[in-house]
Amino acid sequence: MRKEPRQARSRATVEVIVRAGARVLGDRGWAGFTTNEVAEVAGVSIGSVYQYFPDKLALVDAIRRRHLDDVLAVMRGLGQEGQPLNQLVDELVHGMIAAHSIQPALHRVLLDEVPADAGTRSAHRAFEAEYLELYRAVVAVSDRRDDPAVGMVVQVLSAAVEGVIHKAARSRTLKSPELRRELVVMIHSYLLRARCG
Repeated sequence: MRKEPRQARSRATVEVIVRAGARVLGDRGWAGFTTNEVAEVAGVSIGSVYQYFPDKLALVDAIRRRHLDDVLAVMRGLGQEGQPLNQLVDELVHGMIAAHSIQPALHRVLLDEVPADAGTRSAHRAFEAEYLELYRAVVAVSDRRDDPAVGMVVQVLSAAVEGVIHKAARSRTLKSPELRRELVVMIHSYLLRARCG
């Protein structure tokens, strides 16, 4: 961002701009995404958009960060003390599908159309570090936390879930009960196998 909003009114303006940007990006795709249309949808001047975002890539970065925050919120909410593994897996799948269903058209554009830039890669590295730590907590429920291969279990599990969810977002099958059921079976089976070594 060009300028951090400090007052409540400024934060509200940024929120309106980011929400409008997400809507325009999801509706129009990357090729049709313009800051002028974002300003119009947000009901603010183009100067207000540029006051906080120097260009449309900066605005898209804020939109992407919002999605990554939604995913981390799902992961942070998992795993109460003593929770059974099958309940944890159900919550994980439900939460990940919900986080990726908020604006499925937007998610497809973010995955397939928007070019990556250096700022996004930096934000993604910070996201990835916390994301993997939160998956480590999921794996710990399967009683494999002391296994030297736990890092690989975390990597494989997180990549598998992410791959299935992103493929479903692209193919518009996120709401499929069969997808949900199969993803639960896959994760549960893998974690049980991991528990057995």
